[in-house]
Amino acid sequence: MAITDRRTATLALAHALSAAERGLPVIPLTARKLPALPSPHRNDDRRSTCRGACGLPGHGVHDATTDPAAVQALFAAAPWATGYGIACGRPPHHLIGIDLDVDTTGNSDSAASLRQLALHHLFAIPPTVVVLTPSGGRHIWLTGPPGVPVPNSASRLAPGIDIRGIGGYLVGPGSVTLHGRYRIAPGTADLPPAPCPRALLRLLMPPARRPARTDRSDRGRGLIRFVLTAHEGERNARLFWAACRAYEHGNGDALADALTHAAVRTGLTAHEARATIASAARLTTAAPDEPWGQPGGSRP
Repeated sequence: MAITDRRTATLALAHALSAAERGLPVIPLTARKLPALPSPHRNDDRRSTCRGACGLPGHGVHDATTDPAAVQALFAAAPWATGYGIACGRPPHHLIGIDLDVDTTGNSDSAASLRQLALHHLFAIPPTVVVLTPSGGRHIWLTGPPGVPVPNSASRLAPGIDIRGIGGYLVGPGSVTLHGRYRIAPGTADLPPAPCPRALLRLLMPPARRPARTDRSDRGRGLIRFVLTAHEGERNARLFWAACRAYEHGNGDALADALTHAAVRTGLTAHEARATIASAARLTTAAPDEPWGQPGGSRP
């Protein structure tokens, strides 16, 4: 389907300028819904690090602008553009896109999944802009509070529900793609994007990261593995080193039996293992002015 004609390109620019007038930052898109301008760094190592600071176009969503002259310049540089993208997460609207995909297999219903989420978490989608996609899906436009960067996600909320947030973009209504045209849903053209319900906003934010596990149990397992991998001739030295580390970390007494058992499995006797662990305990717990607690000291 030949859609890169002059009329299509002119209409894409007109729709993009109209969106920019409403405060929505835009970029030109190809019929494949990709940024139309190639990266100026495609042949150098700055391709993945430059975010437009070089002043040249071709940085995808980072080119998005509401300035009419800049919009016209972007489309003039990409006469093959058939649509436009609207950058999400940018002021003044801080747009959040709820992308409800259509599952052609019939195994899931993203709209029904969103209704279930709304019922379970006690929120309602307010009247807002809705864009119908050529595949039968829809984009629900919401706004977020400043300083709350909603991340992009794919099917994290539920199968078929994708989120467009900071660094992402939505295909704008009026755009023509390989699969058809994006259109404003009847009755929503004159609505402003509505604020995202607080309960839904909480769902859109990434879960808090758990700190890396560095607890005593992890350290203890590592020390026991270190002892278990000892070969003949190094068994006592490995046990002594591991026991020293355990007492330095404050869990020597708790690990003493496990270290003894591990050492016995490598060939030491239980008496030898306990004596080595006791020596490690004396070394690491002695006061600094005691000879046994100093490097090179000797046992009294």
